[in-house]
Amino acid sequence: MGTEHSKNERRRSMFFLRKGPKLPAWEDALLSGKEPKSLLKRGLRYVSLSLIMKGMTSTPDFLWGLPEVQKLNLSCNQLVVIPPSLGKLDRLVVLNLGGNCLKCLPKEIGLLRNLKVLFANMNCLTEVPAELSLCRKLEVLSLSHNCISQLPLSFTDLTSLRKLNLSNNRFVHIPLCIFGLRSLDFLHLGSNRLENIAESVQYLVNLQIFIVENNNIRTLPRSLCFITALELLNVDYNAIQTLPDDLYLLRRLPRIAWNPMDKGLHIAHNPLSRPLPEVIEGGLDVLFNYLREKKEHN
Repeated sequence: MGTEHSKNERRRSMFFLRKGPKLPAWEDALLSGKEPKSLLKRGLRYVSLSLIMKGMTSTPDFLWGLPEVQKLNLSCNQLVVIPPSLGKLDRLVVLNLGGNCLKCLPKEIGLLRNLKVLFANMNCLTEVPAELSLCRKLEVLSLSHNCISQLPLSFTDLTSLRKLNLSNNRFVHIPLCIFGLRSLDFLHLGSNRLENIAESVQYLVNLQIFIVENNNIRTLPRSLCFITALELLNVDYNAIQTLPDDLYLLRRLPRIAWNPMDKGLHIAHNPLSRPLPEVIEGGLDVLFNYLREKKEHN
């Protein structure tokens, strides 16, 4: 009986030795004895791979051997670093890195020349690599909920960028490079530390949605009134006392808006000087008529 037990033990140990080094628990769970390519999903438009909420603390090595992936979701993990190997995935069109613990992005991100959408929100980023400006096809970029206070000047090269979310960061001024992004139709800078909006904002001629709520802005520049494509202007929770007389030029603003999702002028929770609070209660048309008449009398 003892001899048989010893034989069984030897067989069991040999079996584990043949298996080789054990994979990390999360990587073992991902593969479960399968080929890495079996994780890919081939849709009508993109070859995608989703590794969302897998408890990953580092990226799996097999990932960099999948150059055909075009849509990659690594969000809601515990990633601290994205290695330079990211540059190997040069067919990527959509990359989601949101909800991790990243302190920086690798400069090799500039090798992703087909990238159109990048989510790097809800991380610990303090800066953005200048190489990101090499992704000339980029159309959507979210860097919200980080610790960023400036952007590289080379960002003006992102001429295809249409939607930019920089909310919940540490910007004191709107970076100059943003005013060169003429294709922008959505710009979110809410919950920063902005003290003003530069007159150069007028160059964002295609801007339809502009959100700067919850900052320290005291006045709105007259040049803002020349962005006639604006359909939503949110300046709630600032320190604004007066409004520019030419605000009535923003004819695409449909109403005084109170619901955050509504288009229109959001102007609540500002120390507006009288009679502006009472005028605003009458609606947008009443406000615009007041400002027009005020301008004619000046």
